[in-house]
Amino acid sequence: MDLLTGYALDAAMGSGADYADIRQVTEQSELINTKNLAVSGLNQSTSRGIGIRVLKDGGWGFAATQKLTRAAVARTARLAVDLARASAGRMKVPVKLAPEPIYQAQWISPHLIDPFGVSLEDKLEILFKAAREILSVKGITLAQGKMVFVKQLKEFLSSEGSAIEQTFIRSGCGIEAFASNDFERQRRSYPKHMGQHELAGFEMVLNWDLPGNARRIAEEAVSLLSADQCPSDRVDLILGASQLGLQIHESCGHPSELDRALGHEVNFAGASFLTPDRIGNLQYGSERVNLVADATCPGALGSFGFDDEGVASQKVYLVKDGLFSGYLSSRDTASLIGLERSGGAMRAASWNFAPIIRMTNISMEPGTDGVLEDLIASTDNGILMETNKSWSIDQMRYNFQFSTEIAWEIKGGRRTRILKNPSYSGITPEFWNSCDAVCGADEWVAWGEPNCGKGQPMQTMWTGHGASPARFKNIQVGIAHK
Repeated sequence: MDLLTGYALDAAMGSGADYADIRQVTEQSELINTKNLAVSGLNQSTSRGIGIRVLKDGGWGFAATQKLTRAAVARTARLAVDLARASAGRMKVPVKLAPEPIYQAQWISPHLIDPFGVSLEDKLEILFKAAREILSVKGITLAQGKMVFVKQLKEFLSSEGSAIEQTFIRSGCGIEAFASNDFERQRRSYPKHMGQHELAGFEMVLNWDLPGNARRIAEEAVSLLSADQCPSDRVDLILGASQLGLQIHESCGHPSELDRALGHEVNFAGASFLTPDRIGNLQYGSERVNLVADATCPGALGSFGFDDEGVASQKVYLVKDGLFSGYLSSRDTASLIGLERSGGAMRAASWNFAPIIRMTNISMEPGTDGVLEDLIASTDNGILMETNKSWSIDQMRYNFQFSTEIAWEIKGGRRTRILKNPSYSGITPEFWNSCDAVCGADEWVAWGEPNCGKGQPMQTMWTGHGASPARFKNIQVGIAHK
């Protein structure tokens, strides 16, 4: 571990902190964007700095610096303690930390191919090959592609004695096909909206085979131009796995953040209807609904060895057999509601942010209802929707509306016509209680969402959402008419 990390801890405690933890983060990133057969964006960057978080008299203080000298670190430590003293004077209840074991550990995210060892030419060849496939389809007006790679080394020291080193390698890729006529424009994305992102190396790009799926999404984009509009009706709704992942993110992940539920975080995207009195009392969904916060899932984007206050990764049930059962929590919020330990959900976007409660991998466990085609075969009157297009949800995470890129009508257990501009709406507990079928593990995918925003100043976080296709009964699709 870097000697400066240890010096920062000594400086914080020497400035009067009652508790301190230090994060030194070194990050390398690469973002590639293509438009048709040209590079439209290329950003390669590095970042390194130290964040110092302290407790003094029951108040938090945080300060950070990228000037990695002893003098700068000492000034930053003193500033963090001064801020903690100031915040302590405003605290109604002093901060108390739930206990956590002391760890001496190293953790490296699983990967096969370091993406920073792959040439830019090889990466562009994959994107351009996919673009050529898309552009070969008559009616296509634009092909877009992207890849993003991040390598992050994180050192953590705490005054309790934990010393943890973690290395993360994150990779993402995606393509989009746009078709236009005189009246409208339609888009199809692969593997999902904004691409797929995983805690993995360049092998994930190869596994998703962008060129091999490019023509299919291009043909679907063109077909949408002449497709019928999604009707306004109440039908059985089947959600593809990636769309269900975003549904989980917005209507389970965010409301189960304990800082929101306690009213500590309401600035960005609102609070939560899942107040502490509802644990063990609210029937959030049907008995088929099992939702977990699982930071241990291999390859999932929100996985880690330890969170940013040194809590070991774990699996926590948020909803068990339909019953609201738990929260995403931190050491201080866990203490407030009497939990024995933190759920390990404190994360910071980088060295220059204080950690806050963030989603890890908020996933729906697979069911026992076969594969997608089995759901379709057992649906008499329904609609299958795939690939998110837009979303809206109220500040309590209660009322929502989503639209997807494409849908298929289901009649008598068969897919019939393609539908364009599909949408559905509902109320969170009613929606999840209508779930009557969940596909099995064969179709379960750990989808990655790389840009979850929260906090002020806003932090963008990498989160994961495992899901397989599922069916929901009697859901409003299209525009509801009163």
